[in-house]
Amino acid sequence: MNSFKEKNPIDRVGAIFLLRTDGAALLQLRDDKPGLRHAGQWVPPGGHAEPEEGIEACAKRELLEETNYRCGDLYRLVEFVDVVADWPSYVLTVFWDLYDSIQALVCNEGQELRFIGRNEVDKYPIPSYLVPIWDIALEQANVKGLISND
Repeated sequence: MNSFKEKNPIDRVGAIFLLRTDGAALLQLRDDKPGLRHAGQWVPPGGHAEPEEGIEACAKRELLEETNYRCGDLYRLVEFVDVVADWPSYVLTVFWDLYDSIQALVCNEGQELRFIGRNEVDKYPIPSYLVPIWDIALEQANVKGLISND
């Protein structure tokens, strides 16, 4: 007999808001092609977990694969089932980390990588549900004294 997971697999996705000390976040401009969720939009780097891979390890691996950036300790922000009409649902876990300002970033996936300031959100096509999550990351980083509150 098949388990519920085998009959109804739910993918797991991990993503990371990599923050600079000024509160800007590293976002990736997704390729603009059919069949790609959030095509042509700016999102934090991330991707699907491999079977048996922990979600934190997944997020770190995806960030490394997509940007060449090796992050340290991650701070968990939220985890929820991401439901978008006409797309399979998945469990999305979002983390944040502080950019070390040393490692070079390389765009290995998508059209472009860019640090975008929180005050610039209206200038970019960013899925609206990501903005409050970014705000939570900024609040947590501010409480830890890692970013300026300007």
